[in-house]
Amino acid sequence: MRTATILISVLLASCAPDQSQEVTRASKIAPLPHSDKVLTRIAFGSCADEELPQPIWQMIAAENPDIFLFMGDNVYADNNRGAPVENFTRAELEFSYSTLDSHADFAPFRASVPMLSTWDDHDFGKNDAGVEFELKQDAKELMLKTLGTPQDAAMPARPGVYHSATYGPVGQRVQVIMLDTRWFRSALKETDEHGAEGKERYVPDVDPSKTMLGDAQWAWLKGQLDQPADLRLLVSSIQVIADGHGWEAWRTMPLEREKLYSIIEESGAANTIILSGDRHVGGLYRKTISPDITLVEVTSSSLNLPWSNWNPDKDRVAETGPYQIGDLYGGANYGTLDIDWDARQVVGMLKSEAGTATRTINVAF
Repeated sequence: MRTATILISVLLASCAPDQSQEVTRASKIAPLPHSDKVLTRIAFGSCADEELPQPIWQMIAAENPDIFLFMGDNVYADNNRGAPVENFTRAELEFSYSTLDSHADFAPFRASVPMLSTWDDHDFGKNDAGVEFELKQDAKELMLKTLGTPQDAAMPARPGVYHSATYGPVGQRVQVIMLDTRWFRSALKETDEHGAEGKERYVPDVDPSKTMLGDAQWAWLKGQLDQPADLRLLVSSIQVIADGHGWEAWRTMPLEREKLYSIIEESGAANTIILSGDRHVGGLYRKTISPDITLVEVTSSSLNLPWSNWNPDKDRVAETGPYQIGDLYGGANYGTLDIDWDARQVVGMLKSEAGTATRTINVAF
């Protein structure tokens, strides 16, 4: 989601590679951890405009995370050279991924910090796009070339970019599930009050034929949740628990969200933390879905296009919802999860671009 057009300097645009060039790797991609690696610190974030400076990568690298989860809007292919793209082609995707590939801030990070990635709409290729987008296979090819192939060897050959990875021995196993909320997603129901609070762009659609993940991904996800894990991270590019706004989120398909809650409950996956992005604000959420399962969601967005860009004097966002914990954070941010295996506790933090903790939540598992 992008709520305003960002004017990018001509100098930055002129320094980017020509859009006709194929994406080339400016530096190596850090290898993913071995499957028996015990994870103790995980970093995550979303929404990074490849044509703007990205100094936040240096701060994330200084956290020395075991892995970074790139949660979507990893480039803005539909808004390059400082303006929205009217006639979208593969060339726009190539330009954006090539620009990210050689980005002075990002390339050293990619070479030193292992990374798992999924996409949202702008790196998929088009604002709020879903199943109808015609260039999604091109976008997948370029994303894998630029950000690396996942631990899940089956992902490159199947439709979509959903995948998973599990790290650590028995008793210290972390399962990371990266969802794809774009490739199969049905059309959203547009609001009848554009811009109205809580109905800004989309309203809930209870059409049972609509899908967020598609049949194949739903079946895959159920199988993933049935696998043994001591801690699960469920990564959705768009928010899951959050209500109270009319932007893209799982709330737009309430039957699909209830289906997600149901399979989590049926699997007994009480040790699940949801991570999301998209919103250009950071926030914490909590919802009890059964007597035994309370879900926590941490939304981290944006790495360099925060809400405060349009409201420079405000870091706190007035938006509230029934499952929101405290105020939203409107500055540039990233997230960290510190896992204490002895105490069986995760400390989740949203951190500013200076590395200062702005929101904190403790989760026992």
